[in-house]
Amino acid sequence: MLNDISSFFCPTRLYMGVGAYVQLADVIRVSGCKRMFVALDAALLESEFYTRVRKLLEGSGVAIQLFSDIEPDPSVATVEKAFNACKSHEATMSLAIGGGSTIDVAKAVGILSTNGGRIHDYEGIEKYSKPPLPLIVLPTTAGTGSEVSGSCVITDTEKNLKMSIRHAAFNPASIAILDPLALRTVPAHVAAHSGMDAFVHAFESFLSRLANPVTDAINIRALELIAANIRQFVANRENLQAALNMLCGSALAGITFGQTGLGNVHCMARFVGAYFHLSHGLSNAICLPQVARFNMIANPAKYARVACAMGRPAHGIPQLDAAAMAIEAIDSLCRDLGIPSRLRDVGAEPEVFDEMAELCIKAGYNRWNPRHTTTKDFRSLLDHAY
Repeated sequence: MLNDISSFFCPTRLYMGVGAYVQLADVIRVSGCKRMFVALDAALLESEFYTRVRKLLEGSGVAIQLFSDIEPDPSVATVEKAFNACKSHEATMSLAIGGGSTIDVAKAVGILSTNGGRIHDYEGIEKYSKPPLPLIVLPTTAGTGSEVSGSCVITDTEKNLKMSIRHAAFNPASIAILDPLALRTVPAHVAAHSGMDAFVHAFESFLSRLANPVTDAINIRALELIAANIRQFVANRENLQAALNMLCGSALAGITFGQTGLGNVHCMARFVGAYFHLSHGLSNAICLPQVARFNMIANPAKYARVACAMGRPAHGIPQLDAAAMAIEAIDSLCRDLGIPSRLRDVGAEPEVFDEMAELCIKAGYNRWNPRHTTTKDFRSLLDHAY
């Protein structure tokens, strides 16, 4: 709308490249940090990459408190344990080395360190006012974009729900280091699922009702990078150029989606993952093809641009034909990455679809999704995905 006013903001400094992790030494020196809290994915404890980082930290003279007891979809209890470790160490800065779960724990610890209370107090949008501990992130998956996003998700196991803590200015890391050396040990299925999560971030942010020319430009480049590199990256994590391009594409999408909101894919994936105990990336990947078909008529012009970004010859042909190419390209990508094509293949139970459709409506994604969606629509989407 002509009367709408858009905005754009990114507070994170990015370092990118093979061996970029060495920038840690300069960051620590400039900050003057002497005591650091380190959140680490436990799978990396004995890795060559963490050994390199640990030696660098030791050489920088900083005392670290390591915390690696972090599960997927981290819980309130995990955050409390991590915060207690950070507090007892009197850390003045945090470092997260891992995927979205590890980064979210570090974010939550940083919030509690300066704002006090419990993490429950900050569920929602900008519910805290004091900047958290400065956070450095070394992502070890190319997917969540959590290093630059304004969101942090923590699971309340007592209520069986995921709390979204959002702050566009304070939640992104102060510094993100995108080093493909950190991705070399990622299993192929994790690379595929997290990579599809990044793709969906860019795709849904591009189609969002709140998209603007700045986010459009960033998301198109994110889609180009991910679509051109995800197959090679999944096939071989030693392909450092593909890995770097995936990290950059993931970060670009992470910068935008917190400002534009996402759509029906993420809406449905929230409950698919919770009900059927699937990873966030896999939940998104399974829901994507059906939602892409459903939303296409709302903005075929943008779908045509997606087709081009995915390498399809969509220039100079009728718009709807070009838009259809985007859907075909998405289907092809999912097949090539071995994404299950049906919810039934991952243990879904249709008896809960009515309940899930109601939850999807209550989640409020119609403010962002390009096509208005009813409860009946969500039920139909789940049925088709099944």
